[in-house]
Amino acid sequence: MKILSELQLAKELIKFPSITPVDAGVMNFLEKKLKKLGFKTKILEFKENGFQPVKNLYARIGTKGPNFCYAGHVDVVPPGNIKKWTINPFKPSIKKGHLIGRGANDMKSSIAAFVSAASDFLSKNKKFNGSISLLITGDEEGDAVNGTKKVVEYLKKKREKINFCLVGEPTNPNVLGEMIKIGRRGSLTGKLTVFGLQGHVAYPQRANNPSTIIVKILKELKDIKFDKGTKNFQPTNLEVTKINIENKADNIIPATAEATFNVRFNNIHTSKSIKKKLNKIFKKINKKHKSKFEIEYKVSGEAFLTKPNKTTFMVKNIVRKITKITPKLSTTGGTSDLRFIKTICPGLEFGLVGKTMHKVDEAVSLKDLKNLTKIYLSILQSYFK
Repeated sequence: MKILSELQLAKELIKFPSITPVDAGVMNFLEKKLKKLGFKTKILEFKENGFQPVKNLYARIGTKGPNFCYAGHVDVVPPGNIKKWTINPFKPSIKKGHLIGRGANDMKSSIAAFVSAASDFLSKNKKFNGSISLLITGDEEGDAVNGTKKVVEYLKKKREKINFCLVGEPTNPNVLGEMIKIGRRGSLTGKLTVFGLQGHVAYPQRANNPSTIIVKILKELKDIKFDKGTKNFQPTNLEVTKINIENKADNIIPATAEATFNVRFNNIHTSKSIKKKLNKIFKKINKKHKSKFEIEYKVSGEAFLTKPNKTTFMVKNIVRKITKITPKLSTTGGTSDLRFIKTICPGLEFGLVGKTMHKVDEAVSLKDLKNLTKIYLSILQSYFK
């Protein structure tokens, strides 16, 4: 017997306003549900100076054989302007065959599907050769400092073995079944500050305009052809996201200019090699213009690729069988917590359709939710066959 259907559990999870990094009681709720299924659970709260504390959950049933792990997050992004929603975002409602609510798509419904699938599997397989675990964080949508990264460190210290991990992020662009993620590009953000010399606009020879310098730098950055892409990755790309000059007067050449950019890079590069390439440009242009600069980098993850193995192809075949669509093995999109988990085991990502994630009236198709549960159940049945 199932403790809860996937739909009922999804509704219950959505009711918790667990906006990153607020827990709102959702971890305790999920822990109780897993304990009823026989899982041994541990809530892990991590703290680091300068960041909000975060609650995470690791649960496991079984003590021997291969350990199949499901990873996900119960934190959600803010709902935005609630007046634009057709419902209260934390009072889930069903309309036109869809469950609406914040987290319905990204990614409480996926967690509900896996827990429902696990309860179904366990009810029919009292003794199976292996272990099922869940790694659930409350810090995926935020800084990702006190979340999965810290849980992975904890598991390493405990010598907890995971053989394969399925991350339930919404991976499908338009239709359930079209895409499985087997890797992700790396992400590096840079904040560049150029220091010039302030002066009167009528006497430019007495000043050194940093805006002229930073424009030249950004032009050169955008002209970089990092690579042509690979078999598994699209070409590396740099986008300027902010340009800022604090200047309250129109007749003053400013003293400083700032710009922020982001580089999404494939596995031809590392964050270190990207930084080295960019720093050469900064030094060259600033030296030419006799100016100084500062650069701050933040790396949210390196590029990674999980080489497809028999589990990958097993999942692909199950998805095709249930959805009648052959999924593409892809590395597109942003980053995910698999960038941390891949240090301890191979894995992939497969979840719902991501069209409404982070949007007003975020929703999941009831048909998709049911089929995702079937897929997760079939994966468990095949993995422990």
